[in-house]
Amino acid sequence: MRPAQVEAAAWLLIYGGLLAAVLGWFVSDRAMALGLGFMLAGAACAAAGGVLVFVRARMKGPSQENEP
Repeated sequence: MRPAQVEAAAWLLIYGGLLAAVLGWFVSDRAMALGLGFMLAGAACAAAGGVLVFVRARMKGPSQENEP
């Protein structure tokens, strides 16, 4: 994958995961199992996005490809 694609996927996972976790927090008042599922899935997505940020930091960028 190109660095730009990894970066876009990372931020999508982070923000989407946080949104799902907050949605699960609000839903948990009415349906505890559904809310917990949303919170766990959201936390997993946000964590995966954090890992992709680390992976992107280790990738060579456009400015580093021409260096020896």
